Amino acid sequence: MLMLNQTDLTPASFILNGIPGLEDVHMWISFPFCSMYAVAVVGNCGLLYLIRYEDSLHRTMYYFLAMLSLTDLVMCTTTIPKALCIFWFHLKEISFNECLVQMFFIYTSTGMESGVLMLMALDRYVAICYPLRYSTILTNPVIAKVGLATFLRVVLLVIPLTFIIKRLPYCRGNILHHTYCDHMSVAKLSCGNIKVNVIYGLMVALLIGGFDILCITISYTMILRAVVSLSSADARQKAFSTCTAHICAIIFSYSPAFFCFFSHRFGGHTIPPSCHIIVANIYLLLPPTMNPIVYGVKTKQIRDCVIRIFSSSKDIKSHSI
Repeated sequence: MLMLNQTDLTPASFILNGIPGLEDVHMWISFPFCSMYAVAVVGNCGLLYLIRYEDSLHRTMYYFLAMLSLTDLVMCTTTIPKALCIFWFHLKEISFNECLVQMFFIYTSTGMESGVLMLMALDRYVAICYPLRYSTILTNPVIAKVGLATFLRVVLLVIPLTFIIKRLPYCRGNILHHTYCDHMSVAKLSCGNIKVNVIYGLMVALLIGGFDILCITISYTMILRAVVSLSSADARQKAFSTCTAHICAIIFSYSPAFFCFFSHRFGGHTIPPSCHIIVANIYLLLPPTMNPIVYGVKTKQIRDCVIRIFSSSKDIKSHSI
């Protein structure tokens, strides 16, 4: 039964129903979710460990990568454990305040993901277009300032989102057909006017995602112009290779994000709800899973550090025997 506060019609809790239409296979769906989450946690923690303790990785590019790894850990940990509880133990209830907190961390982490990818694009632009001034332009204080500015931008835009959700009266039940507290899914349970929620949600998406995509596009346009102008084919290949991992990270992050954004607005009646929710979870799980793998494979310095650590551990074991 829906428990309502008599004064403001605020539900005491919501019921997260998981993936509608696929309740019978929730257990099977949980296995890839759990596997990807385990890879994400191990991979990103491993990257953070390497960047913290390997002197060769104390460089601008890897500081941004550390920001990305930390953001990825928050992003998947905010949602996947709760989804697994729904799939495995049918623990579907979430209190209203917990729902708001989860919503805040989801949108803060996804906004930070976009912002850090934008900063990494600017880092590649400076490294390729101004290689001699790279170390003087992107100093440690500058990195700290742009990282803090990106974080504050996201937080200041996301906080009002939670307040405009909290102000709504809820009288259409408390069942959410989702694995986490999505802004518009919660708003649609309200019997009040949600026009402000729709407009503000779109504005946040444009101010964060739209601005970041614009900056990434401009950065890579300038990078492409600079690389094409190089006379040596080897120099062009080397310049492009430094961007490969970042381009993969952009694809993993923005592809499901674009699908979610456009399908909600233009394909709502043709795409099954289960597809929407699966892709929404992939959006929060794919980048944290794939980013450490891509950077581990494509970045020589990280690859060399991992090989050196495993080689030294083997030597220790052989000496002990």
